[in-house]
Amino acid sequence: MFDVDELLGRASLKERIDELESETERLRRRYEAESDRRAEAATARQEAEERVNRLEDRIAQLEGELERVDGEETSLEYRRRDRLPAPEAAAVVDRLSSFRTAPEGALTAVIGGSDGDVREVDAELEAVLGERTALLEDATPCVCCVDDAGLVSVALTPPVLPDRESAWADRFSLEREWFVPSGGFALALVRADLFALGVYDGDERREYRGFESDVKGSHSKGGYSQARFERIRDDQIDDHLERCRDAIAEHDFGDPGVDEPLYVVGQRGVLESLVEEASLEPAATAAVDATGDPKSALEDAFESFWTTELRVL
Repeated sequence: MFDVDELLGRASLKERIDELESETERLRRRYEAESDRRAEAATARQEAEERVNRLEDRIAQLEGELERVDGEETSLEYRRRDRLPAPEAAAVVDRLSSFRTAPEGALTAVIGGSDGDVREVDAELEAVLGERTALLEDATPCVCCVDDAGLVSVALTPPVLPDRESAWADRFSLEREWFVPSGGFALALVRADLFALGVYDGDERREYRGFESDVKGSHSKGGYSQARFERIRDDQIDDHLERCRDAIAEHDFGDPGVDEPLYVVGQRGVLESLVEEASLEPAATAAVDATGDPKSALEDAFESFWTTELRVL
């Protein structure tokens, strides 16, 4: 008997279809395995980036807890190094301000400014400190106070770095508002999914606003593709930052002509995006590691921001 399929020429077509279906199934399994590997790699990368951000925030707070050992600097050490909360910083400022010398005997030098370049150290300061000038590399940016007799030599990194020229006088020229909360100001805390704003008179908060936004966390295998997940998360962060900009705009802080300064702190990268996109002009910014709900995170950020790094050279 004749096979109908063979007679009509369908047998070879069926065999080809079976081969193609087998190849399709093999490619499908290969694609799924490759997709799984990519999703796992993307998740691992995202988790690694989050760990890096947390470490960078911590490093920004500690500002070089580990000493850099380099050639000639191996024998140089700070005589004292400490992080001072606002009340202790105020006491140090008062003590330094009470120091008196002969005319032109006390130098107050602002080093680094916005670019943190230690080469801005002037020759007069280097003449007093000698080889210990190298210690300022780790302290920059800072306010350095030295006297011509070498009795006082300290570097202070205040929350608000002043913009002024170095000057010799019969006393150190320090302002308390660089180191402690003074007068009216606003402090904004921004993270990828959290925002808090406090309006203060000194250390007393008179206004508060805070909220959290629904922003996706780490990507996990399954569900969204990594590319789609990242697009959704980026859009959520953009929406969150728009809410942050609107909250700040209600008070006009950070705008030219507004007397009360704005300080912006929080997650590195996120706060920079907020400042740039909102065209803000904050008096100071800082990376801080503040956790918890918006109000408690703002309290942590306030204490962390108003902390001064002290180095005795």
